[in-house]
Amino acid sequence: MSHEGIRIVSKEDEAREVLESQRQPELSRAALKPEKVRVLITEGKGLEIDWSDGHKSAWSFAWLRAACPCATCVEERKQQGRKPGQPKSSAPELLPMYAPPPRPTSVHPVGRYAMEFVWNDGHRAGIYSWEYLRRNCQCQECKFSRSEPAGAPN
Repeated sequence: MSHEGIRIVSKEDEAREVLESQRQPELSRAALKPEKVRVLITEGKGLEIDWSDGHKSAWSFAWLRAACPCATCVEERKQQGRKPGQPKSSAPELLPMYAPPPRPTSVHPVGRYAMEFVWNDGHRAGIYSWEYLRRNCQCQECKFSRSEPAGAPN
């Protein structure tokens, strides 16, 4: 449960989160240091980062908004069983209302470790750390390395 950025976690949930964090591989300093950051607001594309270790990452604005790391959004995703970046399911309506695509109205650095987006829907609570972004890289190589094995190899 969360309210205004305060997250209350049960002991079972805390233990599960500790186990998940221990399963994640350690990232090098170069893997967490952006060399070049491009926020493509005018083009409406998304965020691109070239990392110091040579890796290149890109995220769409829709993915970033759906993956907001603030406590409220994390709790909502958890309750709905969604992963970061997975959009909310919409209820079928007779006449669906138009919703503009997610787009930041502004972006601000947060120290030397993160960035904050102010979204066109008014949301601004998420702080996207370099580690969060790198661990959720959307390139095929990173997605494959995060995927669970489907079965025993032949």
